[in-house]
Amino acid sequence: MDYDFDLFVIGGGSGGISSARRAAQYGAKVGIAESWTLGGTCVNRGCVPKKLMMYASRFPEQFEVSTGYGWSAPKSEFDWKHLITAVNQELGRLNGIYESMLDRAAVQVFPHHASFLNAHTLDVGGQKVTADKILIAVGGKPVRPPIPGIEHAITSDDIFHLEEQPRHAVILGGGYIGCEFACILNGLGTKVTQVIRGDKILRGFDDDIRSEIQAKMIADGIDILSETNIKEITKTDSGIIDVCLIADGEEDHILADVVSLAALGRKPNIDNLGLENTQVELAAGAIAVDKYNTTAASNIFAVGDVTDKINLTPVAISEGRAFADTQFGGQSRIVSYENIPTAVFTSPEAATVGLTEAEAIEQYGEDGIKIYRSRFRPMFYTMPDIQKKTLMKLIVHQDSDRVLGAHMVGDDAAEIVQGVAIALKTGATKANFDATVGIHPSAAEEFVTMR
Repeated sequence: MDYDFDLFVIGGGSGGISSARRAAQYGAKVGIAESWTLGGTCVNRGCVPKKLMMYASRFPEQFEVSTGYGWSAPKSEFDWKHLITAVNQELGRLNGIYESMLDRAAVQVFPHHASFLNAHTLDVGGQKVTADKILIAVGGKPVRPPIPGIEHAITSDDIFHLEEQPRHAVILGGGYIGCEFACILNGLGTKVTQVIRGDKILRGFDDDIRSEIQAKMIADGIDILSETNIKEITKTDSGIIDVCLIADGEEDHILADVVSLAALGRKPNIDNLGLENTQVELAAGAIAVDKYNTTAASNIFAVGDVTDKINLTPVAISEGRAFADTQFGGQSRIVSYENIPTAVFTSPEAATVGLTEAEAIEQYGEDGIKIYRSRFRPMFYTMPDIQKKTLMKLIVHQDSDRVLGAHMVGDDAAEIVQGVAIALKTGATKANFDATVGIHPSAAEEFVTMR
């Protein structure tokens, strides 16, 4: 049967675009549908705008540090509208780059929603389109829990579009997105209250990282309400939002002008895809795929957050390229999910790769591992006499000496751990770390001098 396309991609985010471009490079005729804007969550409402705002939020500390080096204390005021306008202009520039890349690859872009009519046929903005292979790369979306008055809260997607800077923001949830936004808004001068259900932020990360960041956030003025649940959210006639909380059986109220569901999770964006017209199967609300990203329908594939494996942009890109290599490039290839590094752009920043201490103990027993830690004040903060610490940690397997995990909290953690991740990916041992000459003076050298 003749099809309109060899490959049709639903979703123009990082995973979808990387798949489409790679398949087109192999000579496939490719189409892609994106009803919103190219670039997906990461570029438009995730990692890119969030990190730009993070940069902005750290200048007050830099101003303070500068006085220790002989600079006079600067007088500066923050302009929220200027920042938001500049961020959105940068996003527009990136959108244009993605469009140009697809044009150069001869990928046909459909600015419409796409849904399945059958395994090989899609409704794309009212037009029937057929394809030999179809890739689903529609990503995820924020979860809205069933809390009375939840409609008065915004999601993490909406923070980038607030016209006015919040005076008091309540962040619901203690995941990395919530913690990042709490630190960003706090750094920009907004009063921040963060409500978490557990006793500590960043569940799933190494406990030392969690404790170090939470202590610094509190020291910086963020009010973290632990072991607290949200009962109800109401909006007063004056526009103020009243958040009713419950902790230890007692009710309390917080008044704020913005309440954000920044960290109550995300879920695969599978609504209105017409999956019921295919044999595609779901597992826990996500599209089920095998190691080659093939669904239960042999010609339909899925990559990225819609499969709910590891929700990171570089993972979606790797999956998309591996899919294209396998299906169109004659190179059977799968993605390894072991030792994938990640970062949390809080203040202080954190980065991690490999096993946490708890995971290592679960696998090898407490006596089967050895922990190395270093906590110190970086040279940068000594002259201004600012008590800001960096934490580095290695988890080592006793029998093999292999480094199982590396964790860091401190300036440039993401930049440093990216290099350490290469070492872990190649199976480096603690002896390999010890034999590596450090760059002095640097914070990074601590990873190769811990004894």
